[in-house]
This record gives sequence, structure tokens and C-alpha cells, in this order.
Amino acid sequence: MRINIVGAGPAGLYAAILCKRARPGAQIRVLEQNPADATFGFGVVFSDQALTFLRDDDPDTADLIEPHMQRWSNIAVVHRGVHIAIDGVGFAGIGRLQLLQLLRQRAVSLGIAPEYAARVTDLESLGEADLLIGADGLNSLVRRSAPEAFGEALTWRSNRFAWYGADREFDALTQTFIQTPHGVMNAHHYAYAPGRATFIIETTPATFTRAGFGELPEPACRAECERLFEATLQGARLIPNQSVWRRFPELSCRHWHCGNRVLVGDALHTAHFSIGSGTRLALEDVVALSRALRDSNWNVARALPAYQAARQPILEKIVGAARRSANWYEQFDAHMALDPWRFALSYIRRAGRLDAARLRRLAPRFTDQLSRQGIDMEATA
Repeated sequence: MRINIVGAGPAGLYAAILCKRARPGAQIRVLEQNPADATFGFGVVFSDQALTFLRDDDPDTADLIEPHMQRWSNIAVVHRGVHIAIDGVGFAGIGRLQLLQLLRQRAVSLGIAPEYAARVTDLESLGEADLLIGADGLNSLVRRSAPEAFGEALTWRSNRFAWYGADREFDALTQTFIQTPHGVMNAHHYAYAPGRATFIIETTPATFTRAGFGELPEPACRAECERLFEATLQGARLIPNQSVWRRFPELSCRHWHCGNRVLVGDALHTAHFSIGSGTRLALEDVVALSRALRDSNWNVARALPAYQAARQPILEKIVGAARRSANWYEQFDAHMALDPWRFALSYIRRAGRLDAARLRRLAPRFTDQLSRQGIDMEATA
């Protein structure tokens, strides 16, 4: 069995790991266009279940990664300077580079040697293979080789965001909303390693234009953002890494496979960063693909349709929630007219998955405080 994997991000490396564990005799080649320790972004976030969803298939990898994760049991919303903790919504963070290094370590231990700085411009140049896995991200060459066959659909959100790090920790995954002379802005920030945090700055198109961010060089943008979020950063500095202003891409594919080619992760779909599930979804795609291959006795023609049939309904629920969350952020300037407690309630219910009863079970301290504020959750649903 010959398997080519394009992309050595978390999805590509984990696909190689699971396939090699399940079929030790497989010839697996992983190609990555970037150098080994080059990565975009800072930390990645998992739900409070962390990597337990991987344990059924690969407890060794979960055991390798989990000790390096930063955990917290609450999330926080800051609006009009009021800090509101929402209990029962835990997360775990890890540096993206560290996650990649650990996955690479695991792959090497199984006899897989990823090829770095190996730009693939023509899939035919890879030679014959029984299976080609496209784990090569939003700009996937595998998907772009047959966009109509995959049924690609790509649109872009309106808000602008820039992905920074910060040289300090935060005690929870926090959403800080501020009013500036330019207009409203928001920061998604959380620790992923000692003394380090991810710090994503988001703003509306109107604020982006008034601030002139589109014309300023990155160092000037960074300095202005440090000034605007001075109260949040408390003397910390923002750390750049390809920190240009972007709009979020919403990608979906009608068909997940074409011949012996199959897509996983951001090559197949995106989920807005406000729900923090992108890396987890990619890894879960790979788990589902590996199971389909095993269940079909490695018959690719049967496995790939089975992968889509089993995984797509689950994925669509999460992506649907991510889109509702993104819709809320596209209107966060309007939501900021609410008082801090009603704003926090609107925030936590933005994805449409928490009715009043479930929220009470999940976050009893937060909902008790809402009651003390005289807020009726049923009336504000």
C-alpha cells in the first residue's frame, strides 16, 4: 500500500501516524512545502476534553501531547471594563509548533520521515500511489487540481483580524471587547505555554478603514494595537508571525474525494476561529478516514465514500455552529450596546447550542449571577 500525503501540519502528520499504526507495511510519504519548524500562528485550542477523542485509536499520541497542554476551567468576557467569568467551559491550549514537533517525533518513531521544503507543484510528479491525502490547507493543491470534482465553495467573511502572540499568560480563554477612537475592536486571547499567549485582534470593516490599518506597515499596526489594548496587555508586547490583516475564509466541499484523492482538515473545510475547533476537526477527519480504511480492508474505492458518509453529518453540525458564531462576531459592534451581563449571555449563546436549561447545568455560577442581575434567560433567548 502506497500513500502520499501532501502537507505536514497536524492533519498530515496524524494521518501518517494512524495509517502506519494500522498498516505497518504501508509505504507512506509526507511532503511539506515549508521548513520543518516554520509555522503560522502561535497556540491551538482544544475543548476541555483535550485529546481524549484520540484515545480510542492512538492513546500513545494522546499521552505524548497532553502533558504539554495549558488548561483552564472558565472562559471570560470583558466588556466596558467589566470582567465576567463563565464557569464550566474549559479549554486546553498548546503551542502549534510544539504540537507539530511532538507529532513529528511520533511519526519518526514509526519509521516515517516527513520531507520538508518539498514544494509540490504537480501531483503527477509524486508518482503512482494507492491513496493521495490532501492535508495541505486552505490553498490545497490537491483540491485545486480538480475544484469542480470536489465541489469547492469558498466565500470570505467581512471582519478583519490579525493573529499575534503576546509575551504574557492569561488565566482563561478571554474575549476582550473595547471601544477605541477608531471604533470597536475585540481580542481573543489565551495562554498556550509558560509566558506566552495567542492574541488575535479582530475588528469591523468600518473600524479597520478609520484606523488606516490597511495602509500601515505591520510594525506600526502592532504598535497601535499595543496602545489600544494597553489595559489588557498590561505591559506585555505583541509578537508577530505573518501577522497581516486577513478576512476569514469559509470553505466547504460537496465531494470529499475524487478518484484516489481525498481531503482532510482545512483543505476540505474551515470553521471560524471563534469556536477554537479547527485543529481538532482536522484530527477527527483523519481518525474517521483511518477507520474507514480499516473497515473496508484498505479498499480505497469503498473507504473514501464511507469516510464522507460517516463524518459529514457530524462535521456539518460543528461547522454550522461555527458559522452562527461568526455571524455574531460580524455584528459584535451592535451587541456591544448591551450591558456587560446581557452581552456575556449573548456571547455564550451565540452558536445556538445552549438553551437556558443546558446553560444552567453547564455554568451554574454564571447563571446564578445572571439571576441576581435580574436577567431572565428565557426572555432573552
